[in-house]
Amino acid sequence: MSEPRGAAIDARKQAVAAMTNDALIIDLLQTINHLSRWLTPIHNPARLDWTSRRSQVSVKDLLIGLRENEIRVYSFMNAIATQTNPDLDKVPVRELTQLQREADARANALVIMAEFRRVRESTTSLLRALPDTAWLRGGYSRATRDWTIRELAEFLAVNDWEQLGLIDQALEESGLRRSVAKVSRVSRDRLREPFLAALESR
Repeated sequence: MSEPRGAAIDARKQAVAAMTNDALIIDLLQTINHLSRWLTPIHNPARLDWTSRRSQVSVKDLLIGLRENEIRVYSFMNAIATQTNPDLDKVPVRELTQLQREADARANALVIMAEFRRVRESTTSLLRALPDTAWLRGGYSRATRDWTIRELAEFLAVNDWEQLGLIDQALEESGLRRSVAKVSRVSRDRLREPFLAALESR
């Protein structure tokens, strides 16, 4: 679980840091909506496993990364919410078993997206249940860094933005968007303009 870098990421971090706790929860839920808006209209989900270049990561692989990151962050949040200053190094790390890898290989990208949705909804349910003061609760780590619940939520929002950018790029380069409505082809940086996008799709 490493933190993204770069000028654009720094700008996103500042925007996320300025959000209220409620706005941050909404932002995290919106990621699910954005993914659904992009991916469910694609007629052949199997093509989301493909890449246009060998060095690229597929949309499905990016979704698996989102799911695994979410599971890890949720485990930290849950430990902090239920314990006093927990040692995050002792939180069990989920390792993808061969059985899970085989299941992922068989599943299409929409199944992986649904799995990510379920974990994200657990995350946001946990956050909604906390009073604002509890967002400042933290846990410590000698191996990586200390985290508060608020910092973990911000990390997710920034990582979402970065991963949505990579998925956006992969969809453009693959040509998968050519047969879908304009409202489902909105780029990451225009996702917050739903009304304008809807008008343009007519």
